Amino acid sequence: MTIRVLVVDDQAIVRDGLVTVLSLEPDVEVVGEAADGAAAITMVDEDPPDVVLMDLRMPGTDGPTATAAITAAHPEVAVLVLTTYADDASIVGALRAGARGYLTKDAGRRELATAVRAVASGQATFDAGVGARLVAQLGAGPGTAGGAGAAGVDVGVRGDAPGGGLRDRFPALTPREADVLERIAAGRTNPEIAAELFLTVPTVKSYVNQVFAKLGVRTRAEAVARVLR
Repeated sequence: MTIRVLVVDDQAIVRDGLVTVLSLEPDVEVVGEAADGAAAITMVDEDPPDVVLMDLRMPGTDGPTATAAITAAHPEVAVLVLTTYADDASIVGALRAGARGYLTKDAGRRELATAVRAVASGQATFDAGVGARLVAQLGAGPGTAGGAGAAGVDVGVRGDAPGGGLRDRFPALTPREADVLERIAAGRTNPEIAAELFLTVPTVKSYVNQVFAKLGVRTRAEAVARVLR
């Protein structure tokens, strides 16, 4: 399957570089470029891509505003943020707007391609710096069940105290739901969560749906945004 990508950045040299890098991937097709959020919204309305690679800070309509408009009108389109900024406010703002992934511009070609594929398949993905912030929010350190996050982030999930401090923050969650949320925030896929918790994948899917319902979110990225608040 070819992944159709729209590149959005106000700097022409950055857009050119991203188009060149993505065009080297055999399963990726760049179908358009936009210099601001307003143009991106129009282009997605006219011909929705699979993935929008979105800068955050642009003149006029910025990335979070464009992301919110795109994900509201086209929930099937995945927005992957690619930005210079990795502060908590930028991360949370992007995820609340509906972004499915978050990378900084020091990401390499392989990491960018992996992230594009991940968000296109419905996963949430974050680069190492963002992943470290997620782990810090969870209070997780090098644990007994560590592994690679969605974008290759090395994250540790604690083997003691299931769910860490998440049950204190989200008392509606059961211990098992807190376990699942902790792993969602660490970038685990459903099969990875199932393997770590010795559950079946359908059971994990059920827990994920319960977590989403209790948190009032629709996607993994929105769940991560709740953890980061």
